[in-house]
Amino acid sequence: MQIFEVEQNSPEWLRARMGIPTASAFGQLLAKGEGKTRRTYMLKLAGEIITGEPMESFSNEHTERGHAMEDEARDLYTFQTGAELRRVGFVRNGRAGCSPDLLIGDVGGLEIKTKLPHLLIEAILKDQFPSEHVAQVQGTLWVTKREWWDLAVYYRGVPLFTKRAYRDENYIQALATEVNRFNNELDAVVAEIRRRGEAVAA
Repeated sequence: MQIFEVEQNSPEWLRARMGIPTASAFGQLLAKGEGKTRRTYMLKLAGEIITGEPMESFSNEHTERGHAMEDEARDLYTFQTGAELRRVGFVRNGRAGCSPDLLIGDVGGLEIKTKLPHLLIEAILKDQFPSEHVAQVQGTLWVTKREWWDLAVYYRGVPLFTKRAYRDENYIQALATEVNRFNNELDAVVAEIRRRGEAVAA
């Protein structure tokens, strides 16, 4: 396992995660159906491997809001829990990786999300670990080899919603199998494109 002490979204961070599936996309690998999103993700990673250049970092109004509020959420979580937090850029374990928001002690970690107020209020009332974040958090537990991970969901003016997830070994094994299958398919795509390039050059 490699820990990269770089700033997230920096050129160094983009290079550290180049060509491998990461936890934020693990849900796409597990999704049922046509798999168009999975295929597009695979082709982007193939492009990174072939060109040696990282794909552009995705950003929209939700990710921008998340970046703006992340420090507030981190400070509030620290105040409420007293946890000792460590910021890292990227963790790579074999051919999978993740970008933890924070590592906590030797066994835990923290993922920070923002939600619009009505969605956050719904999560608070349900008081359950949000299903849309299970793949990322369990994947992060797998990559980092940690025991538990807190999810903190925040929007300014709404109470911080925190839920802890522990390792689900059955889920992690299924995820590891799918990531391995994905990487095998990725290798096949890269090999085919390189073969065609060599044929043209010849």
